[in-house]
This record gives sequence, structure tokens and C-alpha cells, in this order.
Amino acid sequence: MANSDFDKQKAQMASGKGFIAALDQSGGSTPKALGLYGVTEDMYDGEDAMFDMIHQMRTRIITAPDFTGEKVIGAILFEKTMRGQVNGKPTSLALWDDLGVVPFLKIDKGLEDQANGVQMMKPIPGLEELLAEAADMKVFGTKERSVIHEANAEGIDAVVAQQFELGKRVLACGLVPILEPEVNIHSETKEAAEDMLKASILSHLDALAEGDDVMLKLTIPTKAGLYDDLADHPRVIRVVALSGGYTTDDACEKLAQQPKMIASFSRALAEGLTYQQSDADFNAALGSNIDKIYQASL
Repeated sequence: MANSDFDKQKAQMASGKGFIAALDQSGGSTPKALGLYGVTEDMYDGEDAMFDMIHQMRTRIITAPDFTGEKVIGAILFEKTMRGQVNGKPTSLALWDDLGVVPFLKIDKGLEDQANGVQMMKPIPGLEELLAEAADMKVFGTKERSVIHEANAEGIDAVVAQQFELGKRVLACGLVPILEPEVNIHSETKEAAEDMLKASILSHLDALAEGDDVMLKLTIPTKAGLYDDLADHPRVIRVVALSGGYTTDDACEKLAQQPKMIASFSRALAEGLTYQQSDADFNAALGSNIDKIYQASL
């Protein structure tokens, strides 16, 4: 069954005011995310308990009063989160049907070792089956991340080619891919890498067939407005920004210099939230983060 709400979701992604929440930490990054949330490794026993804790954290975020489609236009989920429940229904349906937040699914399985200054994505077994399951749950699109560490043209072209190849498989299953070739914010050749990345992405966008529309998730570039041409491309629905390790305030300040990018923040969204907070304090802190990120995305 295809997603019957797809056209409505696409319109919201193309022109909705707000940002995309990234709630997709996976196995490798979950202990760190929980640690920042005040949950140490001695507070859970084993992987299942760890994922239960992170699902409780995500549920607390999703059910907070400020987490609605008015400011949060989309949310990226980890596979286990999509299959989990919020308020007694699958997370993706709780997001879209109840809150008007467009659900996405993180599909990459992590990164290969660094070569040619980049980290490619690992193979993704069972992808088509996963995408069919996601479409049944009103998931609109996917997200897939690779990382660029230095301005190496061969490496960057390889990353972009892999992103678009995977994107075409996602499109063939009726979903919209968010292609995420992240540039490491600490790279000594960040600006040069971004120029190479933009040129490589443009050449692949120009080769896409009409109707094969994608989204892009990119590190906030050093140059203001660098990715405006990408945002204006007829095959691009939206360009979103990752926070890449910047604090909420830094990320928002840098994003405000990029008029055609909106936020898709993970760490910056959850900054200052802890397991130990009362619901009132938690909701106030999250509401403040949501408001800052929303304003920077306008």
C-alpha cells in the first residue's frame, strides 16, 4: 500500500514554515545521546533496555506541547522508533495523523572506514522490504548519511554518486530520499570541500528525470547562500541543515545566514534536556529549543 497522504506531505515539505527534528540516533550513537540526556550506562542493562530508554526520551519529546506541525514540519526516525508506539499507535502515525509532522526513516547502516578523505555508507540489506513497510506506515521519505572529511574530489564524487544511486532506489519504492553527504565541521578544508560538493550534487541533479524529486541535508556552509542554487533546482523539494556538533545557539546563528535552508537538528534540539527534569522543566527547555530553531529556519 502506498502512502495515501503523500501529496499533502510533499506540499508541507516544499513550503511549510519550520524545521525537521532528527530523532534518529542509532546503535552507535545512542549511548552518547542518552549520556547527554543524563542516562548513564549503569542505568540500563543490555541493548534492548538501552533502546527502551531512548524510545522513552523520544516519546517525551514527541508528546511535549510544543512538538507540533506548526513549528516541527517533519521528524526523522530510527527503524526501532518507527516500529515503536507513541500514545498507543505506531510512532509515524502518531506524528502525521495526530500532530501533522511528516515522518522520515533513517535507512543507512553506518559508515565504512575513511578512504579518499570520506566515509561511504555501508551496504543496506533488505532495503526494499523496509521501504515497503515504511510506506505502509505513512512514512514520506528516508535519510541516508555519509561523511566528507577533506576536500578530495575523487572521494566527494564517490560519496555523491553513492547517495544518488541509493536515492533512486528509494524513489523507485515511492518515497523521497533526503541525501545527506555531511561535511565535517572540523575539516581544515571545509570551504573547499563544500564548493566541490555543490558542483558534484548539481551535476547529479541535472541528470534526474522529471518527477524524481529529492531533498538534501547538508552541513551549514561557510559561505552564506552557497547552496541557494541547490534549493532553487527543480528536482529539489527542500535543502535542510544539520547541526553537525554546533551548539543550539551557534547552529541557529549560522543557519540564519542561509535564507534557503531550514534546520534538521538532532543534538541542538535535545540540548539541555535531561531524564531527571520534571515534565514542566523538560517541556520548557524543549519549547525554547524548538522556538530558537524555528526562528532560525524562517
